[in-house]
Amino acid sequence: MFTGIVEELGVVRAVRSGTASARLVIGATKVLEDLRVGDSIAVNGVCLTAESFTSREFTADVMAETLAKTNLGGLSPGDRVNLERALRLGDRLGGHLVSGHIDGVGTITRQERFDIATLITIKAPHEVMRYVIKKGSVAIDGISLTVVDFGPDSFQVSLIPHTARVTTLGFKKVGDTVNLEGDIIGKYIERLMELRREESQRPKIDMVFLAEHGFI
Repeated sequence: MFTGIVEELGVVRAVRSGTASARLVIGATKVLEDLRVGDSIAVNGVCLTAESFTSREFTADVMAETLAKTNLGGLSPGDRVNLERALRLGDRLGGHLVSGHIDGVGTITRQERFDIATLITIKAPHEVMRYVIKKGSVAIDGISLTVVDFGPDSFQVSLIPHTARVTTLGFKKVGDTVNLEGDIIGKYIERLMELRREESQRPKIDMVFLAEHGFI
């Protein structure tokens, strides 16, 4: 689990493409401080496993499913990425609970300045929009942000100057893609509601049911 509070901007050092996979070498400093092989690091919101590391970079493999469902396949050497180590029990939860499992890829369609803030509009697939609510949480490239407003297929978030300075959203442009993850609490609520609907549709076994089906 992660919090959506980006710890640092890493730099892609190399992308080694396989037949249906890729290996990323990412330059970093902060996330390497207590890193161990096998630890999880969110890279642009995608939970990846550190396969190896040095004092200046770490390596992570990206499988075919991840390449298909995220924007990591479009990374090139020199690109900057948001990095966050996994949440430890007892840490402050400054953002919201983020699993690192991407629901879909969105596209930035508009950027507007309002005094010190930047309002960003993102077109998103249904898999993401189903969990979007006004004032709710959403992870964009691993950044925990609050939804300002939304429509049928898009939503808006507002960036403060600090977020623009220390994350990839500060230099993203209209047309760029972003990884999106809906609020995990909304997903659990949705699943519970589905189970309740299924249970309500099941026939009740009572004397009337037994009689109708020839048991008594």
